[in-house]
Amino acid sequence: MPSTTINRDLLRSLDDELSKRPIDLDPGGYYVIYIDQEASLICAKHYTNVINDRGLAVDPDTGEVIACGGKKVERVAETLYTARTAKELCVKVIEQPQPCPITMLDHAAYLGREFVRAEYALVNNLEYVQD
Repeated sequence: MPSTTINRDLLRSLDDELSKRPIDLDPGGYYVIYIDQEASLICAKHYTNVINDRGLAVDPDTGEVIACGGKKVERVAETLYTARTAKELCVKVIEQPQPCPITMLDHAAYLGREFVRAEYALVNNLEYVQD
């Protein structure tokens, strides 16, 4: 069987390009994902939001836009999820809560990808930065 060579630069370029596409925000909220190396855990904080008529996420309590950069708005997470693996975190975040706070399939897929990246960083003692 012929061996195939994986072009890592091409894959990274494709991934970077796909990260630039426009996305609709989930009215069910958003997650801040990070790893806790000392506790050997992947963590995901869930925050609620409302999507305004311009498609921007706003704080449901104050109506302030929740920006990705620039002015930082201090918020309190609705729920903190922790797990040892990406699969365990997917079960806790997506399967167990009833009703599930994730209302969009593309958001669920994104979270699954990020949880796998976070697990890889945790296992390999690497820095993890959420995409």
